[in-house]
Amino acid sequence: MKADAEPLLSVRAATKIYAGVYALDGVDLDAYPGEIHALLGENGAGKSTLCKIISGAVPLSSGTLSIDKHELRFRSPQDSLRAGIAMVYQETSLVPTMTVAQNLVLGNEHWLTQFKSINDDAQHLLSSLGFEVNPLTLIGELGSAQRQMVEIARAVRLNARVLIFDEPTASLTAVETRRFFDLLRDLRGRGVAIIFISHALEEALELSDRITILRDGQRVRSGLTSEFDRKKLIRLMVGRDLPSAATERAAYVPRDHHEPVLSVENVTMGKSVRGMSFSLNAGEVVGIAGLVGSGRSEAAKIVAGIVPRGFVEGGAIHLRGKAVSYRSPRQAIRSGIVYITEDRKLNGFFETMNADENIYLASLVSRGGWRFWYSRKAANGLADRWTERLSIAALSGKLKLIAYSGGNQQKVVIAKALAQGPDVIFFDEPTRGVDVGAIPQIHQAIRELAEQGKAVVVISSYLPEVLSISDRILVARGGKIVREFAAAEATEEAIMQAAVH
Repeated sequence: MKADAEPLLSVRAATKIYAGVYALDGVDLDAYPGEIHALLGENGAGKSTLCKIISGAVPLSSGTLSIDKHELRFRSPQDSLRAGIAMVYQETSLVPTMTVAQNLVLGNEHWLTQFKSINDDAQHLLSSLGFEVNPLTLIGELGSAQRQMVEIARAVRLNARVLIFDEPTASLTAVETRRFFDLLRDLRGRGVAIIFISHALEEALELSDRITILRDGQRVRSGLTSEFDRKKLIRLMVGRDLPSAATERAAYVPRDHHEPVLSVENVTMGKSVRGMSFSLNAGEVVGIAGLVGSGRSEAAKIVAGIVPRGFVEGGAIHLRGKAVSYRSPRQAIRSGIVYITEDRKLNGFFETMNADENIYLASLVSRGGWRFWYSRKAANGLADRWTERLSIAALSGKLKLIAYSGGNQQKVVIAKALAQGPDVIFFDEPTRGVDVGAIPQIHQAIRELAEQGKAVVVISSYLPEVLSISDRILVARGGKIVREFAAAEATEEAIMQAAVH
């Protein structure tokens, strides 16, 4: 960005009011050509609302938005696209019943569409970005990380002048994140104005040219990245200094472990899980690292009954020494096994219900949880306990969950699972889209589960998280566990070496 450059995008006094509550209150933002601008703040600070206004998905209550000093008023995302603005949402907006290639051209199709042509173009685009995704695959068959890659590719294909990314690396591994950063730097070199929301403060400090911090719907600071460090960012975001435990990822202190609870022996299913073997003990946290497609999530879903194995698949699963094979999540839940999804929007909650209803309905499928009637008193009491324990916050406690911030939605998903009283818990990307102030709360809840004698698995693409919270660390590659580390001997370099080679 040149010193005398004029802003490409200018937002002035942006205000958005929902039912009398200010989600945004007089926010200013500038985005310059050839600049990466990080937008930071806790969940509910107004980051996503501001970006949805810029992308035309949400109308302003008051304020102005200008491109090249020309004031515009967007009535739809299509208006924003025509103005040269594209947004990649944290929660995918792809059509699951269409292929990758079809989604890439959706809304910009030619009158005469040749499938071979769009497939070839999609393959070229994905390969140029370093994304290993088959353009002929249905979106519904992809994992969340691969869907995110398709979203990014679709935005790049539009050749937009302003690109907005909402938590773009939340589902990506370390290797994929590096490739994505290289892509953003290349786009910056072409004069594109880039705005990205991230809860990973290290990313903002490494990648951005400027940073804007929002808190409670207002802008509290904007300046060059060189003016900030991690501690200063956190203080501006939350309005106070956090304890060192919340801002530093200290090495985790191992606990004494108890008897074996679960063993997975040479489990095989399709192309994703090929001889997966590992064991869990009561009272420990086991981290599983690995690249996308390594079989981590797929193995957890098999154990939890989400993906039922056929009779021809090999291997065995033992729970407390007894062979088990679940055909549905309900069977696994009643045996004390739960899986907490990595994709909360797709299958984590009922978005048209509030938090009370979501948590209570989840408890009904647990052991001894079934009831003849819905008890509103019981639902409120259960939700109040978990709301306090996980610090779940919203503009109103009775709002539908779709209106919650991403981090608070994630906490409700966790509360739903823990309300079922499990003994074995699989957390898949537990802090995806969660702000820096809430991450220690979720980590503390995970540690408390282990201290209570539960067997806990944390599947995470964020290696500092795996290193900080695990007693043992397993590395998956090619559908099997290829390496095991004790927490004291593991390093990011050693884990990545095992995951790649």
